[in-house]
Amino acid sequence: MRLYRAGQSDCEACALKARCCPGQLRRKVPRSVHEEARDVARGLAGTPDYLRSRRERKKVEMLFAHLKRILRLNRLRLRGPSGAKDEFLLAAIAQNLRKLAKLAGGPATRVIVTA
Repeated sequence: MRLYRAGQSDCEACALKARCCPGQLRRKVPRSVHEEARDVARGLAGTPDYLRSRRERKKVEMLFAHLKRILRLNRLRLRGPSGAKDEFLLAAIAQNLRKLAKLAGGPATRVIVTA
């Protein structure tokens, strides 16, 4: 946090001094060191690009939630980076096949494999 201090001459000339900083000579405002980045984010919040990005992020988050809840991918069983990559790839393939089956819209059929 940084403490912003207005100059005493600035506060004396202001008509809102009585409401802004009563009983003080000048205004002191604590401000986070990351506040500039937050200001940029607040400025972008209402733009059409941000709204589109928010919709797309929601879709992605829903896919991850589905992987974790339905396909039980909250914990990887294979070890190492290549094992995790393979397991995640298989889960993504299963998810895409489910989506493809819904888009095909044909009658629900069961495949029974007998040995």
